[in-house]
Amino acid sequence: MRAAVLDCIYELAKTDDRILFMGSDLGKGTLDQFKREMPERFFMEGISEAHLIGMAAGLAFEGRIPYVNTIATFLTRRCFEQIAVDLCLHSASVRLIGNGGGLVYAPLGPTHQAIEDLAILRALPNMTIVAPADANEMRRLMPATVDHPGPIYIRVAKGSDPLVTPEGGPFEIGKAFLMRTGEEALVLTTGITLKIALEAASALENQGIGIAILHVPTLKPLDREAILAKAEEVPIVIAFEEHSIVGGLGSAIAEIIAEANFRPSKKFARLGIPDVFPDQYGSQESLMGRFGLTVDRLISTILKFLEQTSARYSTANLGENHGIS
Repeated sequence: MRAAVLDCIYELAKTDDRILFMGSDLGKGTLDQFKREMPERFFMEGISEAHLIGMAAGLAFEGRIPYVNTIATFLTRRCFEQIAVDLCLHSASVRLIGNGGGLVYAPLGPTHQAIEDLAILRALPNMTIVAPADANEMRRLMPATVDHPGPIYIRVAKGSDPLVTPEGGPFEIGKAFLMRTGEEALVLTTGITLKIALEAASALENQGIGIAILHVPTLKPLDREAILAKAEEVPIVIAFEEHSIVGGLGSAIAEIIAEANFRPSKKFARLGIPDVFPDQYGSQESLMGRFGLTVDRLISTILKFLEQTSARYSTANLGENHGIS
């Protein structure tokens, strides 16, 4: 996914001289071809992210389209004031590319783990937030970012993430995408949790349980119409994200579900990172396991809700086939 987003910026810049690339002390070799061919539109500003946002805002006011790339925590935590005042207040067309969304930087500890980036930026008016599931979706997204009004935050995962969305085809910012149909529960995903949800749905399908999956790559603005239409069809709704349960996808879906006043009401759960700083070092995979961002956790949550709504289901009978206790 990281290579895909950088490749897309280079290809877009070759055909649109408004596009600039800006980074803060990124690794040697980052977009070398861009730098060689378009040096006047390549800026590497060092460890000075707040300055980088102000500089990008000024260039945007002059009609340029800056793509700013650095570690997600540096963009969202260090630069909140500049993003709010320089970008969002003026609806400046700057594209923020946050490397290592979620638990990607698990080996570096909580200072580098972007587990609240979506919540931070959801609070800002005029901000668009997108979290693609894989490199395919990133390639579909990037052309749509060029002329989109206002600032955009693009959450980038680890790189070499499994491909779970189709190649090619259109991408519309602000739209959710139905990945699987099912009548017994709805799982809403964003970013890389789509892969886990698809695996869980396949396992449940083997037990005769149909789970719908609505992938929500755009966190803001949310596709409220699609979310409510699919939620109307099922008794169970689950939001599943690699982010704090506070302020991210789960919170956004909870707000929509609560305001819809469904009768009967929906069984609802937010599956994500609890309201803590991760207290262990490790890998992205190990910390996702620690916080229950797994196929088994998603299956067990669905089965427990199904058991509560129908005597036909039993976590003891169905769960044992998936190693669930």
